[in-house]
Amino acid sequence: MNQKKTISATLRERISNREAHIVVVGLGYVGLPLAVGLAHVGFAVTGLDISEKRVQNVNAGKSDIADVADDELKPLVDAGKLKATTEAGVIARADCVSICVPTPLSKTKDPDASFILQAVEAIKKYLHKDMLVVLESTTYPGTTEELIRPMLEETGLRAGTDFYLAFSPERVDPGNTEYRTKNTPRIVGGTTEECARIATLFFEQSIDKVITVSSTQAAEMVKLLENTFRSVNIGLVNEVALMCDRLGIDVWEIIDAAATKPFGFMPFYPGPGLGGHCIPIDPHYLSWKLRSLNYYVRFIELAGDINSRMPEYIVERVGRALNAQKKAIAGSRIFALGVAYKRDISDVRESPALDVIRLLQQRGANVEYADPHVPEIKSDSGVMERVEVTPERLQNCDCAVILTDHTAFDYKLICRYASLIMDTRNATRQVQAPTGRVVKL
Repeated sequence: MNQKKTISATLRERISNREAHIVVVGLGYVGLPLAVGLAHVGFAVTGLDISEKRVQNVNAGKSDIADVADDELKPLVDAGKLKATTEAGVIARADCVSICVPTPLSKTKDPDASFILQAVEAIKKYLHKDMLVVLESTTYPGTTEELIRPMLEETGLRAGTDFYLAFSPERVDPGNTEYRTKNTPRIVGGTTEECARIATLFFEQSIDKVITVSSTQAAEMVKLLENTFRSVNIGLVNEVALMCDRLGIDVWEIIDAAATKPFGFMPFYPGPGLGGHCIPIDPHYLSWKLRSLNYYVRFIELAGDINSRMPEYIVERVGRALNAQKKAIAGSRIFALGVAYKRDISDVRESPALDVIRLLQQRGANVEYADPHVPEIKSDSGVMERVEVTPERLQNCDCAVILTDHTAFDYKLICRYASLIMDTRNATRQVQAPTGRVVKL
């Protein structure tokens, strides 16, 4: 029987044979690893980005993303499997388009969907039959169905019939050498069952395990649950740290002892606050959505309040430690060790270290910082350039504050030469320091 192939059968065949042309919108910490993974298994991939510099770097085989090495990117570029452009017209030739753009919060902590809307407007202009569109940017439940689908269907094409629309949340953990894009399971939800099947097939080509859920709303909620879980538990352990301070108990000893229980307990650790794009931000998407339904999410709001106040608490602890040495924060030389939001990466987005530095400067401290991964930052005093960790610099500071526990730091050196250390990460736990020299969170 010689029947014409259906749209879905044609697209399914192109994906299965890895003949589909893929466009990845946004070449940041989510988009570039995805593009590299797809190109690695044989797809022709074009990255679309508004940054001329980033496009030039990718086309030269140079990565500005820590999780993608130049020697991983360049062979794919040289082989013609991966290229980048700023021209949205490339979407017209795409079989599959993946949206990997930022989704920040506004100043009022409402979702800012402007980058998503810009991407969808570009796709809408070039949308054609037999195209799969996947949103990967974290957002509130209902975004794909209530915002993106109507915009794309203004073309007269229908999701599930003429084109295919799905949501698959990114699960990138910058700096994680064990779990990368390929071996981190993927969640996929489609606007229709056929959309879900096509999107699942697409991700199965480059990712080891794909889990299909019932809808785009379910997939959107999965991502928010994951990061809300972390936010709430970090908020809890940060409050336990505040309690232990009042009680005169070592919070790190308490957590380590509790972690010996083989069931019913999962250790989380306190710190100077939350950083990165996901954990400090994602729960607010859920909070915003539920407020529109007249529901107040108490756990999220409380955890957010506790976590956001940790930088102030760290500065207060530094002040107490200096007071014990008959010094004030004003005029003191503070050496901030680490400004990235977590260990061994260069990402400073929402980093609590920046808040600590700002608060110290506002109280009159003279602050300098060291970070092997971050060459410069912006502060109240303008652009700050990093300095090296040397015995002389440690001896000359009034307090060294460990804000990020990079493995490159020599903690024995720090404990040997710094007269006062505020350790917010328990980084000095293996070092024998003179009594009273190290103050822990």
